[in-house]
Amino acid sequence: MSGTFVGMPAFPRAAREAVRDTTLRGNLRHATRTIRDKRARAVAELDDWAALREAGKQIKDHTLRHLDRYLVQVEEAVTAAGGTVHWAADADEANEIVARLVEETGESEVVKVKSMATQEIALNEALEARGVHAYETDLAELIVQLGKDRPSHILVPAIHRNRGEIRDIFRSEMSEWGRPAPENLTDTPAELAEAARLHLREKFLRAKVGISGANFVVAETGTLVVVESEGNGRMCLTLPETLISVVGIEKIVPRWQDLEVFLQTLPRSSTAERMNPYTSMWTGTTDEDGPRTFHLVLLDNGRTDTLADEVGRQALRCIRCSACLNVCPVYERAGGHAYGSVYPGPIGAILSPQLRGTGSEIDASLPYASSLCGACYEVCPVAIDIPEVLVHLRERVVQGGPAVRGGNRVVLKPAKGHAAERAAMRAAQWAFTRPGALRAGQRLASRTRRLHPRTLPGPGRAWSGSRDLPAVPAEPFRDWWQRTRGGKDGAK
Repeated sequence: MSGTFVGMPAFPRAAREAVRDTTLRGNLRHATRTIRDKRARAVAELDDWAALREAGKQIKDHTLRHLDRYLVQVEEAVTAAGGTVHWAADADEANEIVARLVEETGESEVVKVKSMATQEIALNEALEARGVHAYETDLAELIVQLGKDRPSHILVPAIHRNRGEIRDIFRSEMSEWGRPAPENLTDTPAELAEAARLHLREKFLRAKVGISGANFVVAETGTLVVVESEGNGRMCLTLPETLISVVGIEKIVPRWQDLEVFLQTLPRSSTAERMNPYTSMWTGTTDEDGPRTFHLVLLDNGRTDTLADEVGRQALRCIRCSACLNVCPVYERAGGHAYGSVYPGPIGAILSPQLRGTGSEIDASLPYASSLCGACYEVCPVAIDIPEVLVHLRERVVQGGPAVRGGNRVVLKPAKGHAAERAAMRAAQWAFTRPGALRAGQRLASRTRRLHPRTLPGPGRAWSGSRDLPAVPAEPFRDWWQRTRGGKDGAK
């Protein structure tokens, strides 16, 4: 299986295959329900959770409104602290910058902290093409990499694997990547974790270059923050001589004080912990400790275009907690691979089509990968109204209107099967803007209601096959109102 999502089919087709995999569904059901139950208990401990949620939303919205100013502040602060800032407009530019920086060190391998941004730009594949091997050090990311697999969850990329599958991957693949798995390895969590620790230890001690992302970047100090649970991140951030961090421009917060909010909401929403076991912060470089060379690559890759959308821009508030995935009934059944992106689940359904545009089959289908139940909005620690954005993006796809992506104006093409929906919406628009025509149509529908079919013909049969068509009332609402209220204005 390829490590990237290039060429993925539309969500309905990919999901259809996924729901037939009973092992996958069992793994997902057990994992997501366990995580969301723990999260609910952790959140319930805080009496001011609603206030923290609103504060996180306000901080993020303020930052996005003034992002140009804070980006300049970040560059000035990082540079003053001894780091070097690079600007990347898209994935290709970011990959070229990172590859060049690694080549300048003369090294041919790097260790990596778990990073959604580097997955988004397919950095590992770009480095491999240049003769540089990137080793993932997060346990779940290691499982995915060894299994030549793709991540399926933001927090737990190997959530689709059970312990037996992980044991088999370690046994068959570890020897090709370094230290082999111990003989007679079982599927107990302690033994699997120990096998991974021994395998990675030699890489930590040998690597001269580390690559990370960041959960937050503090504008006023130029401080980067990584939160994690295993300690592998801290090894990558402190042992190598050179550290390269690839960070989306939306990860900025204005002040050090703002971390107070997110360091409470992020761990409880993601791992259901009161505090992350490892919270690493660094500001530039020092001669006494940590890497001697630090590079920050600020990544756009569609974020500026997303920022221009007044409704869709709220997706940039996301702090990658994955709470929305764990409560989503669609994700629980279809899994993460069906979304065709490193950002699966509800947040991926609104983020990927904005970052990548909706010109591809998979991206045009993602806004429909939801039941609009609203559970994702209820658990989001920064109050992203995902259902609102989904409906907004559906409108864009159906209308086939223009959008800006990567500095070029493109046309959003409706996915297959949406032509009829687009025609219906335009017909409704025509009728609703013509009261006389609407009134005549309602009266005609009432008088011919005995002739209406119970199921729809043609392609509509699939819709009415599992639903009853609503019965048409004996008289239109306007006629009833006029008859019972004594006039158009309701006066007696």
